[in-house]
Amino acid sequence: MLNYLLLIILLAPVAGALALLCLPDNQPAWARRIAVASTSVSLAGAVFAIATYHIPNGGFQYDLLIPWIASLGIGFHVGIDGISAVLVLLHALCSFAGVLISYAIKERVKEYYLFYLTLITGVFGVFLSLDLFFFYFFYEMAVIPMYPLIGMWGSDVTEQGRVRYSKEYATMKLTIYLTAGAVVALIGLLWLYVGSGAATFDLPALQQHFAAQPMEARLQGMIFPLLAVGFGVIAPLWPLHSWSPIGHAAAPSAVSMLHAGVLMKLGSYAIIRLGLNLLPAGAAQWLPWIATLCVMNIIYGGFVAMSQRDLKLIIGYSSSSHMGYVLLGIACLTPLALTGAVLLMFAHGLMTALAFAFVGQIYDQTHTRYLPNLGGLAHQAPFIAGCGVAAAMASSGLPGFANFVSELLIFLGGWERYPIQTICGVFGAVITAVYMLRVVRGMFFGPSKPAFAHHVRDASTAFEKLPYLVLIAALLIVGCWPRLLLRMIDVSARPIVHAIIPEAPD
Repeated sequence: MLNYLLLIILLAPVAGALALLCLPDNQPAWARRIAVASTSVSLAGAVFAIATYHIPNGGFQYDLLIPWIASLGIGFHVGIDGISAVLVLLHALCSFAGVLISYAIKERVKEYYLFYLTLITGVFGVFLSLDLFFFYFFYEMAVIPMYPLIGMWGSDVTEQGRVRYSKEYATMKLTIYLTAGAVVALIGLLWLYVGSGAATFDLPALQQHFAAQPMEARLQGMIFPLLAVGFGVIAPLWPLHSWSPIGHAAAPSAVSMLHAGVLMKLGSYAIIRLGLNLLPAGAAQWLPWIATLCVMNIIYGGFVAMSQRDLKLIIGYSSSSHMGYVLLGIACLTPLALTGAVLLMFAHGLMTALAFAFVGQIYDQTHTRYLPNLGGLAHQAPFIAGCGVAAAMASSGLPGFANFVSELLIFLGGWERYPIQTICGVFGAVITAVYMLRVVRGMFFGPSKPAFAHHVRDASTAFEKLPYLVLIAALLIVGCWPRLLLRMIDVSARPIVHAIIPEAPD
């Protein structure tokens, strides 16, 4: 049965989507129940996979291979190592919380959950796939549903009564950027397939082939930037980031949760899984450039977030800034920094999902995200205010949250290789604290606004509080007991780094 565990995780949302196709349009309550049930199954499977992963063995476990096109070396191959297992758990947590937050959707509920479950399936597929063909297939499956989800259920980004960005503009910009990046990445994948001479898309088989017959360093140096830029668009790597904050702001709350919490992690994961694993010489050549660009992600994204007044734009630019830390951890090529980068993917995903959840709750009742118009909401919604404070403290790197541990590992692991970039990263943490504390003060504290006295309702029932409590509990558990995930990540990160730099410090 364990051999089919990953298949259960992957196909549970597919089963939910198929059930929705058979459901009448006038049954929104059942559509919600089906979505909750399917994501609950995936979450239970992800927790079980984490709990039973055998750390001393390391490597890919629970793998399942179903041959498909033998002449091209394509097969449906799934498996997880310590890195992908943690990201599968992240996605399962965010998906479950997002489905509960989606109860705010009142129009065309069936269609909404159909696209949402398709998005969830695509992301699971990327993290689980050990075949490059299906890796790209699921990547496209994860990207495409964003267009209808934002275009149909999103909202315009307004500021003081005027439309700053329409949802149509945000949708088209997101689609153009991600599609262009996907095309660049596809060129790199096909070049990798042809240049390997192994006639297979299977990732473990390619690793074995390159261990015996390494690809020419010059060829690696030409393929790696295609993968880094193509997948870096969704990371988002500066200066290809401008689509992301606008997409966050225009998307429905639950879509923003997956967009910032998980979808942005696909780019970083692809760079680790494909770039570092298969093209070590190319990675060693190009990662110093990425380390330089990361500084712009961190500093520029932080300053722009500080200048925003729309809550979703603040969190959107903050996400671009925080993903700079992830890319810096990857570029450092030390086991400590790479482990910290993967853990930060997990921590940032939970934190940003929590932030978009409480912003969506406030927007649904006040019909504004403009920070100067808000204030004193802790009087009407103390639980939501507490969740907002928790998200702000996690984003600022407060000890006790998983974000603190992961950022500290990146700084410690990156100091010897990139001290200047590391110092800039520490400065970026100060910028984060400034704008996140200002958001908390502007939203929740100060005198209560009479306009919202009778219109803002707190999350009062256990069901309404559940998604917030799940995300906060995960952040605190990992923050106070990081060894729970660090050993699992380290056993997979260390071989990747030592394959590129054998003399890299432990």
